This record gives sequence, C-alpha cells and structure tokens, in this order.
Amino acid sequence: MQEQILTIRQQILEAKSNSQKLLAVLLDPDKIVLENLNHLIDKINESPATHIFVGGSIVQNNILEELITTLKQKTILPVILFPGDPSQISPKADGILFLSLLSGRNPDYLIEYQVQAAPILKKTNLEVISTGYILIESGNETAVARVSKTKPLSRENLELVLATAQAGEMLGNQLIYLEAGSGAKESVPTEMIKLISQNVQIPVIVGGGIVDLQGIQKAYKAGADLVVIGTAFENNSRFFEL
Repeated sequence: MQEQILTIRQQILEAKSNSQKLLAVLLDPDKIVLENLNHLIDKINESPATHIFVGGSIVQNNILEELITTLKQKTILPVILFPGDPSQISPKADGILFLSLLSGRNPDYLIEYQVQAAPILKKTNLEVISTGYILIESGNETAVARVSKTKPLSRENLELVLATAQAGEMLGNQLIYLEAGSGAKESVPTEMIKLISQNVQIPVIVGGGIVDLQGIQKAYKAGADLVVIGTAFENNSRFFEL
C-alpha cells in the first residue's frame, strides 16, 4: 500500500500530538543578499530547522521567485509563504500562511487582502493554512505595526490575548501565531505562551525577539509548538551554541 503523504498542516498536527517541537527560519527577501544565499542555506541545512518561512511586511525587491526556487533546489524543508500582502504570493512555494491580523482592526489585514488573494491562490497548488496572527507589544514599534497601522496587544493583558486567540480558533483558524515582530526588544512573554497553549486546541506558533537557543527552549517549555527565528539566526554563526 502506498504511504500517504501528509500535508504541512497534518505534519504540524502530528508533531503537536507527539510533543515534537518544530522550528522555522524566516527569510525576508528584502534582507537577502543573493550572493550570500548559498552560505545561508548551508546554515539552515546544518540547523535543527524543520520549515522555512519566506516573506516580510514590505517586499520591494524582485527576488522572491529566485529565492524560493533556490531554496527548493538546495533544501528538503517545506517552504511556506508568510506574506505581508497579496503581491508576495508565489506558486513555487509549498504552502502559505493565510494570515488574518486578529490583534488589529485595520480591515485590509483582517479581510481585504485575503479577498484579493483568494482568486490568485485558487490558480496555484499552494497549501493554504488559515492562521490567526496576533501582534504582541515588544518594547518598540515593529515593521508589522507600522505597515499595518495597528497597535499590538499589551504584554500585560493576558486575558485579551487569550480571548483573541480563542476567537480565532472559533472562526476556524488552523494555527495561532503570537508575534512580537522583527527586531523586537522583547519576545512574547512565556506566561502568555503558556496560557494560550493550554486554552486552545490548535498549534501555537511563536516568533519575534528570539535571539538565541535559550529563547527557543523557553518558548518550547512554555508550550509553543513551532518557534520562528530570523535576523538573529542570520547574523549569529553561533546561534545554536549554549
């Protein structure tokens, strides 16, 4: 009998049920120097990463297709789009986080961009994974907050963050993404991760402000199912050393 190939979402769910922790490296095309890409891919292949996310709040260069093609050629990891808007959709990736910015009230990021993206996605074979995206206060204004013109939720108001995550789950989101933002001074509080992970059934992703292996381990211990790292990993050749 031919073995069934699991979807990306099914793989994440299976990992959660087996208490296997996942790790994604986020690559922002605007921050990638193509001449250094092979070295970066080598770093990813040598790391514990299980997924590659590609995208950014604003992508202004035109290397998205080339970046994804190279990643697909030189890694075996699933490449998942993490788009700031519909212009960042590429059929060359394996899947897309279909994000709704639940923490804000800007209709563009709650539903308008999703409406624009739907007919584009229907013409691709991308796996579409509905994701409730929640921006958490991190000590400075991040690109997500600036571009989306929304305020992050307070680090102190755990009940509001929980209610937002639960609303996302009830709306049918398949993942919840707690985001401190790129370049965040502070990562998502561990007590917040713990509260959310214990009170929703769907997998919880945590990203932003995680600058070392200890930060990853703290997020895992608090209940994160998948942790996202980016700039710090790219800049630090000893990221995974204790």
